[in-house]
Amino acid sequence: MQSGVSVTEDVAVIAHDDHHFSSPRHSHHRAQLLYAVSGVISLTTSSGTWVVPPSRAVWLPPNLEHVTTSHTSVQFRSLLIDAESDAALPKDCMVVEVTPLLRELILRLAELVGQPDRPEMANGVIRLLLLELSFLPAQPLNLPMPTHTALAEFCHWMRKDLARELSIEQAAQQLHMSRATFMRLFQRETGLSFGKWRQQARMLKALALLAEEKSVLEVALECGYDSPSAFSAMFRRSLGRSPRDYFQSALTA
Repeated sequence: MQSGVSVTEDVAVIAHDDHHFSSPRHSHHRAQLLYAVSGVISLTTSSGTWVVPPSRAVWLPPNLEHVTTSHTSVQFRSLLIDAESDAALPKDCMVVEVTPLLRELILRLAELVGQPDRPEMANGVIRLLLLELSFLPAQPLNLPMPTHTALAEFCHWMRKDLARELSIEQAAQQLHMSRATFMRLFQRETGLSFGKWRQQARMLKALALLAEEKSVLEVALECGYDSPSAFSAMFRRSLGRSPRDYFQSALTA
């Protein structure tokens, strides 16, 4: 897989401007900060899926196998960072907020590719970028997946049609479990209740569909909501803004 173009000894940059992007399963020896300038990226590991809209980035520790895909035309910049020298950097995959300053620093670093005569500038940008990079809990944009084989197959099946209505009793029946056993297993495997997990799956699917410029009505119906207002209310509770305002604020920033 791409190793990126080195800016300094510790940082390299990968740039993609594609109509559609899909990578094979791969890993990097360095930590990775993946930022979508425009469009929405999904990143999938063995433990779940992270969705990255323009206002967020995703941090990956070194040597974590993953698949990266876009849902529509996408521009993204990926920084490969030697994290061994900084013990404070996270060891887990997570979504981080991209402030206006962090966005400009990422783009500035990408511009410095191919300018080996400006090492002081590159090192200054990197130092400021790492100071600005906050690993405080961001809004939840990941979907944990179970490792239990039958439950994992069930969750993959659910994600193929999120408009499907399925009660806890029906889900338990499908897996030949009692209601109580199903609920305990689901919570233990994902850290979420079945209802919360399905709501999270629907929200992440909605982000991808909104990036394709589908109408709120189309997105609401495809994600299993009876009306645009019900969908918008869920979206606002989860992310603090209406669906249209969420993307508009990212673009404005």
